[in-house]
Amino acid sequence: MQKKKTHALTRQLLTGAAIFACAAGLLIYGTNEISNTVSTEQAKSLQTALTRSAVQCYATEGSYPESLDYLCEHYGITWDLEKYVVNYEILGSNLMPAITVIPLS
Repeated sequence: MQKKKTHALTRQLLTGAAIFACAAGLLIYGTNEISNTVSTEQAKSLQTALTRSAVQCYATEGSYPESLDYLCEHYGITWDLEKYVVNYEILGSNLMPAITVIPLS
């Protein structure tokens, strides 16, 4: 009789541990997915801000910014350099620059 109780208790503990492990795994997976989605949305937001600022520069000054530094200095664009790399390729003073934002993580 004692053996049956011990086996039942062991089975309950293992079942509880398995359920806890599954729940923890799902929580970690969900957190990672949310983090990836937020990072992607922030990159899109940064790209939109850079594009709008370049267009605003063209509208007010008659040409697109000659560099990314100029755009940041005169139009107040900032971002976390450890999270995103921005590629700003000038195609000409009257052509929209190619702007690419790449998340690092």
